[in-house]
Amino acid sequence: MSLKTDKIFAKKVFDILKKQYPKVKPALNYSTPFQLLIATILSAQCTDERVNVVTKTLFKKYRTPDDFVNADDQILEKDIYSTGFYKQKAKSIKACCKDLIQNHKGKVPADFDELVKLPGVGRKTASVVAGNAFGIPSIAVDTHVKRLSNLLGFIDSQNPDKIEIRLKELLPESYWINSSHWLAEHGRKICIANRPKCLECVLGDICPSYNPSLNKKKET
Repeated sequence: MSLKTDKIFAKKVFDILKKQYPKVKPALNYSTPFQLLIATILSAQCTDERVNVVTKTLFKKYRTPDDFVNADDQILEKDIYSTGFYKQKAKSIKACCKDLIQNHKGKVPADFDELVKLPGVGRKTASVVAGNAFGIPSIAVDTHVKRLSNLLGFIDSQNPDKIEIRLKELLPESYWINSSHWLAEHGRKICIANRPKCLECVLGDICPSYNPSLNKKKET
């Protein structure tokens, strides 16, 4: 398969998803780039629904980086306890906020390379914030994106960095930000892990995992 053919297939898949889910948006609730940054850090190994429950109260109590930095460790840990890994997340949030204060005047930088330098911020978190808060073309690879990218034959790899690179290679830049939302929405509603609704899937006719004769998985 040529790259040109792969791009045509990927564009076809995402055009179908775009039509199926025309009004996608981040699953995390936020009002500012800073809130999105904190919510995304909390979302590691946790459902977006749970994070939204926690941040509804959290963002009323902690409004600025200074609020988090000055918070008592045990109280902050208690406030985010239900998101899991609360000790590490509290430590990451405090370190991140301290960096924002010291190096960015308390503001979240509108630059991917600067975002990924923040403590506790990896490529996924940086991509979520860059894309959704600032409109910077980015692809955030979460569990849905990873799983569906493999099922749809875009790649045969569990490495999120390789998946991000591959999707950026296949898709027009204008699709990058929403590509994550389209895959996540489809993963939550139809292509559910361990119990996919293949008979209801709008991609059924072209999905190589549903129809093995169409298998186009890429070796990495």
